[in-house]
Amino acid sequence: MYLLLLARFLSLVSLVKCSNWCYTGCKETPSHWKDVSGSSCGGQHQSPIDIDTSSVKTDSMLNNFTFVNFSSQHAIKWITNNGHSVQCTLMDNEVEVSGGGLNGTYSAVQFHFHWGDKEYHPGSEHTVDGHRYQMEMHIVTLKKGVAAEEAKTQSEGFAVLGFFINATEDGDLSGPWHTLTSNLKNISESGGNVAVNFNFSINDLIRNVDRTKFYRHYGSLTTPDCKEAVVWTLFHEPIQVHKDLVYLFPMATNLMNNYRPVEPLNGRRVTASPETPLPPKYHWCYDSHCDYNPSLWYLLPDSHCNGKNQSPINIDTQQVMMTDALGSFQFKNFDDQSAIKYITNNGHTVKCVLQDNLVEVSGGGLNYVYSTLQFHFHWGTEASNSLGSEHTVDSQRYPMELHIVGKRKDLTLEEALQTSDGMAVLSFFIEASQMSKSSACSSVDSQPTTSSTSDMTPWKKLTNYLSAIQNISTKVEVTDKISIDDLLGSVNRDSYYRYSGSLTTPICKEAVVWTIFKETVKVDENLMIMFPKFTSLEDIYRPIQSVNGRKIYSTSAAGAPRSILLYPLSACLFALVCST
Repeated sequence: MYLLLLARFLSLVSLVKCSNWCYTGCKETPSHWKDVSGSSCGGQHQSPIDIDTSSVKTDSMLNNFTFVNFSSQHAIKWITNNGHSVQCTLMDNEVEVSGGGLNGTYSAVQFHFHWGDKEYHPGSEHTVDGHRYQMEMHIVTLKKGVAAEEAKTQSEGFAVLGFFINATEDGDLSGPWHTLTSNLKNISESGGNVAVNFNFSINDLIRNVDRTKFYRHYGSLTTPDCKEAVVWTLFHEPIQVHKDLVYLFPMATNLMNNYRPVEPLNGRRVTASPETPLPPKYHWCYDSHCDYNPSLWYLLPDSHCNGKNQSPINIDTQQVMMTDALGSFQFKNFDDQSAIKYITNNGHTVKCVLQDNLVEVSGGGLNYVYSTLQFHFHWGTEASNSLGSEHTVDSQRYPMELHIVGKRKDLTLEEALQTSDGMAVLSFFIEASQMSKSSACSSVDSQPTTSSTSDMTPWKKLTNYLSAIQNISTKVEVTDKISIDDLLGSVNRDSYYRYSGSLTTPICKEAVVWTIFKETVKVDENLMIMFPKFTSLEDIYRPIQSVNGRKIYSTSAAGAPRSILLYPLSACLFALVCST
């Protein structure tokens, strides 16, 4: 009897004591679930999570599963719209799973789904290396011999099998997924329920997914009360479902974006079965808490980090060569307030990815037109006097540095990385608006420096997104109107330094034409502090590299301002390579 009750009321989606929670459109959205009465949603072992495959360890104990009656054509009892998801309730004591490293046998009681919206935005709960799949299917099982309430007090009381779902352009429109989704119109309202009088099995839905390849972590239910009582299995291979059928879930139910944001691991380990393919284990970082800190980057596979033309460098203004060849830039769509597509925490910096083929830069002594791909920041710590720019001027380091990264328009990214001028990076120093002008470096001709104080409104809009990307590999779509021009303010873009160098993160390809603007961007210190505060990333800058006889040029404009410090876009230039 308790299995029947569990199926109706204690699912992963409806296992709650309070019904006043939601994903959107009410007071108790996910950020407030911890305040729901009886909630454990503020715990340390919450789900879902991002699976960072570079940190996953293989566990030889994660052997093959044994599935009982997953092929039964009569195991699914009814389909319900429970107000939060579409749930398929199973026959009592019929479907079971064991093996796969589980500590015992578990009875499957229901399965349900998570999805995005009517615009095909993805909606899986778990992500893999920051990638969110279109949907996610959860098969919820209860440990045999354990009552439901008792199971909620055990770390392995429930076992959930998670399957990612890809939306495909082709595929079967008349099979079991069609059978399932054709009933959604009958449960369009919350509480809608339809008995299953047609034949298809769980195996029919899972199809050809290789169930020997999976990830494992210990976590929680993903809705209130978020009890930390779940051993999670996420299968590596997604189920392929035609996009038209995927679209029916939000369309027929009017439930959208019914997924919880990913939660921090807080020291938990994610493991994988021996058959699961994992990337090579090369962990680089800025400090000593990884396999490869900056002094060891040259040991990484295919690394160029011990080359002769590396970046960043110190700009010794006494050695700079003035030239009339460096003229004004042409900036295309730097004023477009919809150019920023999304903002992400890639584990090395905060990066703002731009709309494809929209923003460009040319002129300024550049020999080509460059498509602007992204911008990012480098910074120090939360301390008010922290310094974290990558480049320095006369050995002066600034609080932050912003890198606007471009690729030659006539080359692919791969080709650009093989070409000495394939990439162009525009670098702006950032400093606090209340800092004295004397903190800025002196100009080449020893004229007093000036600065550009940006309107803080766009910076407030931008930094408001940081709380949503606290976890590594998370990203959020930028919906506010913010342009690059808005962030730069009135900074002088005709006064700058120029040299040839490299990416400043592994693999350090020497393919960059660097432009370092002399005038700094001024940003409110409280907004700058939000970068390390919300990301927990500190001192994310590479040490200064040797100039090795390279020429550093300067525009000949006299008295060029030098104070434009934006909170350093910790431009993990290699992150550009990985995510573009």
